Amino acid sequence: MTSRTPEEARKEESPAPARSAAGGPEPGVVYLVGAGPGDPGLLTRRGAELLGRADAVVHDHLAAPELLSLAPPGSKKIYVGKTGSRHTLRQDDINRLLAEEALAGRTVVRLKGGDPYVFGRGAEEALELRRRGIRFEVVPGVTSAVAAAACAGIPLTHRDLASQVVLITGREKPGKSSSSHDWAALAKMGTLAAVMGAENLPEIAGNLIAAGKDPGTPAALVQWGTTAGQRTARASLGDLPGLVKKLGLGPPALLVVGEVAGLGRELDWFEERPLFGKTVLVTRTAGQAGKLSARLAELGARVLGRPAIEIVPITPNPGLAEAVKNLRAFKHLVLTSPNGARIFMESVLAAGLDARALFGVRIAVIGPGTDAQLRPFGLKADVVPPEFIAESLLASLSREKPGPLLLARAEEARDVLPRGLADLGFEVAAVPLYRTRDAVWPDFPAAAGRTPGGGPDPGTEAGVADFLAGIDLATLTSASAARGLAAHVPENLRGLVKAVSIGPVTTREARALGLDVVAEARQATVEHLAEAAASLFPRT
Repeated sequence: MTSRTPEEARKEESPAPARSAAGGPEPGVVYLVGAGPGDPGLLTRRGAELLGRADAVVHDHLAAPELLSLAPPGSKKIYVGKTGSRHTLRQDDINRLLAEEALAGRTVVRLKGGDPYVFGRGAEEALELRRRGIRFEVVPGVTSAVAAAACAGIPLTHRDLASQVVLITGREKPGKSSSSHDWAALAKMGTLAAVMGAENLPEIAGNLIAAGKDPGTPAALVQWGTTAGQRTARASLGDLPGLVKKLGLGPPALLVVGEVAGLGRELDWFEERPLFGKTVLVTRTAGQAGKLSARLAELGARVLGRPAIEIVPITPNPGLAEAVKNLRAFKHLVLTSPNGARIFMESVLAAGLDARALFGVRIAVIGPGTDAQLRPFGLKADVVPPEFIAESLLASLSREKPGPLLLARAEEARDVLPRGLADLGFEVAAVPLYRTRDAVWPDFPAAAGRTPGGGPDPGTEAGVADFLAGIDLATLTSASAARGLAAHVPENLRGLVKAVSIGPVTTREARALGLDVVAEARQATVEHLAEAAASLFPRT
């Protein structure tokens, strides 16, 4: 989803606003929504609900980009981010923009990183809206001061170590003649947490030490806390500025000073996850990638989604229409993929039928994912083989009484099933449901988390190699996904692709294409695929 500048967004057509009794638009409402500390999963339910009905979303650079996908497709997305001294818009202009959008009759979500009222300048925006008589609501967010510390293993309070916490900004208002912080008082606090604590870290540490803070006090700086890009520097207060400079850490970052920071190594859980710091390429189709991507992210991975194939239903499909019309003539139905199950059942519904049309028909599927796809339609598979490959399905069906059988699957599927079923005595009617084709990748951008620009042209072989160098693993959920990925990689570079395969058929295809399969799932499910990926990086 592409964000527009304020100028571009104003020129776009927007949803028609309600009209007031006087004929003008009824003013909208502005929701100041805390986007949370960076992990999109930490957005509140109220925030997600409001994004889902926003006419305009005004967002900054600390709000997770994935959150914009929660807004309606036709809504305006206006970027007003600030990074250090570089501002897309001045704060006064942002205040005015929010008011203008609301006065045009739109429901506006102002999506702000962290919490709107914790060093987020949300109060300034709210005061301007109040001055202009515009309704607003504040939706609190999870502040990075708490979340980033927790993800670095640091409890801000501890009964034995710190019963006080003070929260400050590490970057005060520009132009002030002197700091407004009472460093002598801050030096006595149990825990000091400074948001935006990276740029002025040497001054903060120096002021605290000069005010009497022991330079040996444990301290930590957490960059991009709660995200897959999190990095943490841990040292004494006196040594931390040097370590941060050596590691090259910068904003956005949280500084924590106090005895509780010393618990970080012992209580670290976030960076101890097996895939933390690894970039995993998910090649599954866009509509199916969610579950796998979510599980990989739970394991700590930075997930880069690039579907290798596209699923294209066959239309028109007279063979399928005829089969659906005569479902009662079959004793068995065999479905070999979640996509196939979904497309087949949608065809049943489109014909004016429902699950009752399959009464008396025994359904066999090739795996639990396909079985799960039947559940929303009120159906459950009768036959699920122990191994999720065609050969195991044939072994399971060998115990069934032969009869008329409908095999509904991909157009380019292997001929193992129809031949094997015929050998078992079934009267097979094979119907293609869809075909797969290689997805179009416009280029090979820098892998997630890498700095774009200055590298090889993404359209060249060197650009492909540069892209692959930023990928630790690629996941392959089907033989067609392996073929789709290989189609984007020159043959001499395919050995650079370290892949995790969902099963033996996919593994054979991937290796035949020159991809380096380094692990295979124990069972053909996305959960086991993610586990196989995690097993490659055991934590000691």
